[in-house]
Amino acid sequence: MTDNAPCVPFASAAADPLADTGRLLARVDRGLAELRLGAAVTITGDDGRLMALAAESASAQTLADLAALGPSPRVILTGRRASVLGLAPAATTPVAVTLKGGLDVGAICRLADPCLDLDGPLPAIAAVDPIAGDGSAGAAVVLAKLARLLPAAVVVALEGAGPPATDPAAPLAFALAATDILRYQTAAARSLRKVSEARVPLAGAEHTRILAFRPSDGGTEHLAIIVGEPDSLQPVLTRLHSECFTGDLLGSLRCDCGDQLRGALDAIAAEGSGVLLYLAQEGRGIGLVNKLRAYQLQDQGFDTLDANGQLGFDDDERIYLPAAEILRQLGISRVRLLTNNPLKVEALGRHAITVVERVPHIYEPNPYNLRYLQTKARRSGHLF
Repeated sequence: MTDNAPCVPFASAAADPLADTGRLLARVDRGLAELRLGAAVTITGDDGRLMALAAESASAQTLADLAALGPSPRVILTGRRASVLGLAPAATTPVAVTLKGGLDVGAICRLADPCLDLDGPLPAIAAVDPIAGDGSAGAAVVLAKLARLLPAAVVVALEGAGPPATDPAAPLAFALAATDILRYQTAAARSLRKVSEARVPLAGAEHTRILAFRPSDGGTEHLAIIVGEPDSLQPVLTRLHSECFTGDLLGSLRCDCGDQLRGALDAIAAEGSGVLLYLAQEGRGIGLVNKLRAYQLQDQGFDTLDANGQLGFDDDERIYLPAAEILRQLGISRVRLLTNNPLKVEALGRHAITVVERVPHIYEPNPYNLRYLQTKARRSGHLF
C-alpha cells in the first residue's frame, strides 16, 4: 500500500466542503476554551437555554454572577458520579442537584471532585432530579468532558430565546447549541485530513513513515505510523494505540502501554509491514490530568474502573471513529488487529472496518500493573 494523497491545501471557507463542519468545531472549541478559563457559556437545547460554568473552574465571583442571572442554580453531575455519591444509585443519565442555602465553591467541589475528601459529608441537598443527556444541561457536562475537566457543571436557567439586553453577562457569554456539542466528536473525526507526512526510520523498522491527521478546526491530531508498504488488498496488521504520556514516554509501571507500543512496532516490523495508529485518547479518553486524578484514587484502593467512576467518567470514554476514518483514508478496510480488547474489534466493525483476526498482544505484568491488568480481564473482558 502506498499513500500518495497530497496534503490538504489551505482554502477559503467558500471553497471548502467541510466549512460547515469547521464552523461547528470552531464554535465548540471556543466554548471549551471559555470553560477552561473559568468563564460561562450559554447553551440552548430543546429543553431551554441556560448559562453554564465548569464546576472545576468555578470561583466565588463567577458563582455569584451566575446566581444573579436566575433562580435556583443547579450542579449537573454524570449519572456515574451521582451513583457513587449515593444520590441516584441507578442513574444512567445526568442528574441536577439543587443545594440548600445556595452555591459555594466548597460545596460544588465536594460534589464534583472525589480527590478532595472521600470521607467528608456531602453538602445539604434540597433535590436531585434526573435530566436528559441530550438537553442543554446534559450538553454542559459533555462540554466539560471535552475540555478535559471534571465532568460536572453549574447551570442556571435563562428566560426567553436570547440574552436580554439588560443581562450584564450577555456580551461576555459565548453561545452554543446543545446539538453542536453532542455532534462535536463525530464531526471532528469525519473531518480528519492528512496534513503532514515524513520518513522516520525507527530502531528495528527503518522503512517507516509517520502521517499526521488533523480535523478541520485545527484541533486534536492523530498519527498513523506506517511500517513498510502494507498491501491494502490483504488484511493489514494494525494496532490502535491510545497515547499514554506516562507509559509510552516515561516508562510508567502502572500500565502496560509502553510495552504494548514498542511490542506492536516490533510485531509489525517482523511481519514486514503494517500500521500503528497513535490516537490522542490519553487515559481511555479522560485526558492526562484526570488520569493522574484516577491514579490518586487508585492509591486509595479503587481499581482502574472504579477510579473513573469516582471522577464521574464511564469506564472507557474513547470513540474509535477517528481510527476508522484514518484507516479508510489509507485505503484499509480489513485488518488483523493487535489487541486484547474485544470492544475495539466491535467498534471497528460498527464503522465498516472488518477485523478478520484478533491478534493477542500480551506482555508480562509487574507488581505495579498486575491489579490493573486483572481488573481489565475480570471487568472489561480483556483477553489475556
